[in-house]
Amino acid sequence: DLARRFATALRGNQLYASSHPIQRRNLDHLLETLSLLLDQRTSIALGVIGDQLVVADTPLPKAAANLTDLLSRLRTCGIERIGVDRGVTREELDDFIRAIADMTQHRHAGEAALPEFPHINVGRIATETAETGIARDIAAIKQLYDDASRSAEDVYESTRADGRPDLAVARKTVEGLADSVAQNRTALVALTAMKNYDNYTFTHMVNVSILAMAQARALGLDGPQLREIGVSALMHDIGKVRVPSEILQKTDRLTDEEFTIMKQHVVDGAEILSQTPEMPMMAPSVAFEHHLRLDGSGYPNVKRVSLNLATMLTSIADVYDAMRSQRSYQQAFPTDRILAVMERNDGTQFDQNLVRRFVQLIGIYP
Repeated sequence: DLARRFATALRGNQLYASSHPIQRRNLDHLLETLSLLLDQRTSIALGVIGDQLVVADTPLPKAAANLTDLLSRLRTCGIERIGVDRGVTREELDDFIRAIADMTQHRHAGEAALPEFPHINVGRIATETAETGIARDIAAIKQLYDDASRSAEDVYESTRADGRPDLAVARKTVEGLADSVAQNRTALVALTAMKNYDNYTFTHMVNVSILAMAQARALGLDGPQLREIGVSALMHDIGKVRVPSEILQKTDRLTDEEFTIMKQHVVDGAEILSQTPEMPMMAPSVAFEHHLRLDGSGYPNVKRVSLNLATMLTSIADVYDAMRSQRSYQQAFPTDRILAVMERNDGTQFDQNLVRRFVQLIGIYP
């Protein structure tokens, strides 16, 4: 919508004066779309990479209607990135659109320069984005991730000691992660690949929460619902506090008898979470169901008609993070192999629409 609104306003500038009702409506629609997005983040970027537009880390379809002309205009102006900050005004957008149109008319990128705007900045992907995007935020997000891993350990240990998790700590952890998912999903998702194998239990809790929320956010979920999914995903393996440590920490593959004991963690997790006051209602279901598959395989051995969305997002995140993690009895699998395995089940184990969306999400981050 943002790309289309921007393209429409740019075309309208060629046909109408700024005061014309049609162009005023074009600018109003552009501002409305930006305002909705900027309610959730402090800034948003539209970029050009090759022959593709990218908006807020999301590549748009190459065949997207009405966007070819926009790509051509931005290339003509030598613009690879447009960043818009919260606080942008209608008048500022009007001036910016007219400046782009005037620059395009020269047909050569260097013949005219754009004026400066308080809430709009332009640049090249190679310099502007690297300096003011991920690189600027990576230290803060790395600290957020490290704090979340330590908080996950606190939640796990409080459950082991008291029989129930510290929900306040869990909610605070997810709150920070959810805000970062909305504002800089690229850096946060990238950090989930930086494994700390000595603390696998706790980094896995955090990674599954991040990856589940990233999927949910890509589906348009936000606010309390996004955070409930984040808490539920963070708690998905909490039943493992009741698994004997000699099984949980075993470096070799489990025997059939040991695996039977391990599988009990889904029942124990659901029981723990259902007895925790103010725990999100979906959390016990996610703990109970996250090893179930659409075709009825997996465990526990129960008959179910369908799985809820939070469970399916958590299951995808759980399998992906587990397969790419190197442990003493398992080499880490490369991302392309993991995603191929998840896609190859033809919808019998995972919802293929969700898997395709997940592949698109992960495919952005090398």
